[in-house]
Amino acid sequence: MRIGFIGLGNMGAGMAANQAKAGREVLAFDLSSAAIAKAISAGCQGAASAREAVATADVVITMLPAGPQVRSLYAQTLIPHAKAGALLIDCSTIDVDSARAVAAEARAAGYRAADAPVSGGTAAADAGTLAFMVGGDPADFTDVQTALAPMARVVIEAGTSGAGQAAKICNNMLLGISMIGTCEAFALAEKLGLAADRFFEIASKSSGQCWSVTSYCPVEGVGPQTPADRGYQGGFATAMMLKDLKLAQEAAAQVGAATPLGASAEALYALLAAQGFASTDFSAMLPWLKGEATKLLN
Repeated sequence: MRIGFIGLGNMGAGMAANQAKAGREVLAFDLSSAAIAKAISAGCQGAASAREAVATADVVITMLPAGPQVRSLYAQTLIPHAKAGALLIDCSTIDVDSARAVAAEARAAGYRAADAPVSGGTAAADAGTLAFMVGGDPADFTDVQTALAPMARVVIEAGTSGAGQAAKICNNMLLGISMIGTCEAFALAEKLGLAADRFFEIASKSSGQCWSVTSYCPVEGVGPQTPADRGYQGGFATAMMLKDLKLAQEAAAQVGAATPLGASAEALYALLAAQGFASTDFSAMLPWLKGEATKLLN
């Protein structure tokens, strides 16, 4: 299977590398020459352009920042120049309307298309243990699953085009909200004299249990290793969480859904980003709530 991979950022780099590790021929492209060089060192072939990356690929996987970039790439490169009948899989996190629009355009041109955003962060991207939420034609799901397998812990069929993005937006809104609650609880526990490791043991086995507690604890030295153990570096950047929360609020406004906690989460992460923590992991909400986040900037 020949893979054309476009977008070799923090997530895409590990994803492309895992495709190569699986023995697939990967033609990789990014606007950054350094990113291409890193992909080559991981076993990919470097492409001189996006057009070259897709021209002979059986499957094209894209991992781009936002909807406008995806729409532009599909219109200017994939639809005019991708191999006839190729399977186009967009793993970016974008708005539902853009996902549906590019899928419709691709199918009209004779391509198969799916939106397949991911969950798991950079560690899972590097380890090949991402969770994929897939929207598209049910008849294509088996081929999509096969294409994503080297990068995945699980591939879940969400529904028709755009459903993968809808699932991702809702999931990350829930994650953003639950992380704030987790950080508030740990901050309060500390003020009440309860040791963080004791609270972790209790909360992880009680009704407060959630992924933000058990798998991504925001406290250094507590639970499995997380970005909190690396000065809140790596992982899932605050700016990316803010982007996803904005997408959720835009979607909620379009369909008339009430999401007051989602709106509050967006506002808090906007403050965190505005105060210089856009590139830190989103779990840096904890030291920020405690008034200790400035030490992360030193």
